[in-house]
Amino acid sequence: MNRDEAIRIVKPQLTDERFEHTLRVADTALELSECYGVSSEQAEEAALLHDYAKYRPVEEMKRWIKSTTLPKDLLHFHSELWHAPVGAKMLELEHGITDQSVLDAVAFHTTGRVGMTSLDMIIFIADYIEPGRSFPGVGEVRAMAKQDIRHACWLALRNTISFLLDKQSQIYPNTFYAYNDLTNYVKGGH
Repeated sequence: MNRDEAIRIVKPQLTDERFEHTLRVADTALELSECYGVSSEQAEEAALLHDYAKYRPVEEMKRWIKSTTLPKDLLHFHSELWHAPVGAKMLELEHGITDQSVLDAVAFHTTGRVGMTSLDMIIFIADYIEPGRSFPGVGEVRAMAKQDIRHACWLALRNTISFLLDKQSQIYPNTFYAYNDLTNYVKGGH
């Protein structure tokens, strides 16, 4: 899918502000794809489509979780997480997207997962560090992203887990599993 097609699909689904964020995520993903030898076409497609379901009503996303093969445990966690896996499923079923690498990168861009692919990591980090983002710790992750994408993901996951713990919020298990998986890498266990 080319850039124009992806924009045609996603733009009507987003606010103007979220669409601008999406374009910055795509630009960041393209930069990172060059650094790490990942398909720029896949990186751009996944980045442009990553927030496809962001503004869908909670009840609609709940129906998608209940009626498809999506993990049912999502229903026990904050609905803010749902737009990623629901969006991937919608893109597959509503728009015929079959590139599993792209669908996975969309599905896991909020939580991460064990064994993240390079494309998964690029979309996860591009969403986290795009130039419009400003919050404690983002500068450290931005600097690391150009040196070591795995380490950057570990930092982002660490920051996210700390943030959620401070808020006494639930944390989706994939996030812990991804953090533990990447901790082995960061600590030299590869």
